Amino acid sequence: MIPLQLSAIAEIVGGALHGEDVTVSAPAYVDSRTPLADGLFVAVVGERVDGHDYADGAHAVLGSRPTTAPTVVVADPVAALGRLARHVLDRLDTTVLAVTGSQGKTGTKDYLAAVLRTLAGESAVVATAANNNNELGVPLTVLRADTGTRFLVVEMGARGIGHISYLCEIAPPSIAAVLNVGTAHVGEFGGREQIALAKGELVEALPTDGTAVLNADDPLVAAMAPRTRARVVTFGESGTLSWRDVRLDPLGRPQFVLEQDGDAHDVRLLQTGLHQVANAAAAAAMAIAAGFRLADVSRALGEAAAASRWRMEVTERADGLVVVNDAYNANPDSVRAALEALVAIGRGDGTRRRRTVAVLGEMKELGDEHDAGHRAVGVDAARLGVDVVVVVGRAAAAIAEGARAGAGEVIVTAGRDEATAWVRQNAGGEDVVLVKASRGAALEVVAEAILMDSSEETTA
Repeated sequence: MIPLQLSAIAEIVGGALHGEDVTVSAPAYVDSRTPLADGLFVAVVGERVDGHDYADGAHAVLGSRPTTAPTVVVADPVAALGRLARHVLDRLDTTVLAVTGSQGKTGTKDYLAAVLRTLAGESAVVATAANNNNELGVPLTVLRADTGTRFLVVEMGARGIGHISYLCEIAPPSIAAVLNVGTAHVGEFGGREQIALAKGELVEALPTDGTAVLNADDPLVAAMAPRTRARVVTFGESGTLSWRDVRLDPLGRPQFVLEQDGDAHDVRLLQTGLHQVANAAAAAAMAIAAGFRLADVSRALGEAAAASRWRMEVTERADGLVVVNDAYNANPDSVRAALEALVAIGRGDGTRRRRTVAVLGEMKELGDEHDAGHRAVGVDAARLGVDVVVVVGRAAAAIAEGARAGAGEVIVTAGRDEATAWVRQNAGGEDVVLVKASRGAALEVVAEAILMDSSEETTA
């Protein structure tokens, strides 16, 4: 954050200053439990909590009414935060790289940020934390940038038409990638075509000298090329940046060759799952568009450590049990990818076969496709040959319906406690367990409880 007087912030956002005219020199934040010294607390009125009630002790506040701290009062603090972020960004010499897609946004963002930090320096890059990709998260990310920030990596999500256009007004991208159009949030959009319409707003926002990075293997994404004035590059098995010779190690970590215009380089990722190949390739295409060489990008990808929790987080318990904690979020496409990774780990190198256990909970925001989506996941588990499917909670019951159509054992549990108890009692050192559901299901507690069965554990 570049230093600004609170009175200047009031002028920028069209608000009124109440209290002392202090200098804000640290980023903005919304969680009063983790305050930033000299930062700007954004007081948001939510369904259950009013941020103004937690402003005591804050250095400065942006809110809709005066507080005990110096406060800029505006009609809409969230909209004002966006205006402030755009003002600050306009004063910086920073390249904005934006990512959207139905799945893989956070993984691609993490790869891209890691590559840029390796090649440009740690302090030169600011990236979205976790998946703070909405009208609050994007400006909060922007306001972490300062005069030393060369690259701003921004994840952008959407819950409807016009959302990404609004986020691009806050953080106009120079390089933008659309990863895929899947079934995430299909209940809110009404169909994949509507999702594609919303996601394509990202490339529409690019300038003529920008670069659109599109997934050549997704027809709905590839069809976005005419919607942008920018240069278009593609990634995918049929893209201008492609991959080949993909293989997985015993923990399901991909090794492959990235190739562009005859220039080919080996990549060995540290993360688990075949789907990581596409995420890494998208990040590579964006980094190349930012001016880096494929050889350097490929090397940096191989050094990229996981940056976000509960996303294909592989841990081996002291007795040998492997737990794959992918509990951060879920939709039918991402669950299928996680199941493929589970089966790959179970298969190993062919010398040691592990029993595969999938602990699956509810996928939210599927709308009318809720039951069909869950049933399809069960069918996928059976088709892939998962040995045991543990279904968590009534809302996910259709998974069991689909899984029972194939071979393997299906266990239906009432909730997290029962699912945890079953795994504790029935899974051991020769097994690999996947834990996967939407964020609201909070299945990370199941994964953590399984690992607590042993006092000694090592992270893979």
